[in-house]
Amino acid sequence: MTSDDKTTPTDHQDAADARSRAAADTALLEAFGGVRGMVDTTVPGLVFVLLYTIKRDIHLAAIAALGLTVLLGLTRLARKETLKHAFSGVFGVAFGAIFAMMSGDAKNFYLPGMLYTLGLAIAYVLSAIFRYPLIGVLLGPMLKENLSWRTRNPGRFRAYTRATWAWGLILLAKSAILFPLYWWGDVTQLGWVKVALGIPPFLLCVYLTWIFLAKAPPPIDVIAEMEAEEKAERERERAKRETAQAERIVEPLLSEWTDQIVDEARGESADRRPPRH
Repeated sequence: MTSDDKTTPTDHQDAADARSRAAADTALLEAFGGVRGMVDTTVPGLVFVLLYTIKRDIHLAAIAALGLTVLLGLTRLARKETLKHAFSGVFGVAFGAIFAMMSGDAKNFYLPGMLYTLGLAIAYVLSAIFRYPLIGVLLGPMLKENLSWRTRNPGRFRAYTRATWAWGLILLAKSAILFPLYWWGDVTQLGWVKVALGIPPFLLCVYLTWIFLAKAPPPIDVIAEMEAEEKAERERERAKRETAQAERIVEPLLSEWTDQIVDEARGESADRRPPRH
């Protein structure tokens, strides 16, 4: 074996850390929907603003956007992909479409999504303030670390806190741009700005989260720890059962052997006694 073929504990640790970081990257994209999630949440709004700009028909634009969202969800279902992001898109567009048609104001198509963004931004900020950063709460189970980062991994706790602040502040900035347009702008301005602010802030948030987590220690796999502990407990139980079984087998033999020794000792003692006259 050459020196190149030898592996050291450090090599194994580096490989484990690389696997952990790759899993973290995958979980990060999955948690926020990835490219497909951005399409599902951005394209219906684009269709709405396009049709409304051309036709000035709230019902036509709203129904078209809702129909496209349902079609995207059915496509995910046919391809056996996760539906959690599709469902959120369907509900958001449905609420916006119904609200816009009932109120007769096309700007209300965007209001539910804007309120959701603002509420999410506040949730991010509050969770960071109260030391339960939402990014860590969301990603922890996906990375099999659950909430271990709060007490056992301070480096990841800081990374999750910074990432949560980044999401909260960026979404607050987005809301600060959109709400004045909702109150004082027209629907075309609001629609195009909302579409333009759909993907870039999201990508910036994901990128910053990736940067923070890439510099943090790898996650502690508490699921693997629990499985190892359960395995060790099963091994201990098995060893106890084997010991008890061995004792049940050996004990009668030992007792019989002891009785034989005692009987032989008694016999030898009787043989050494002098005869009586």
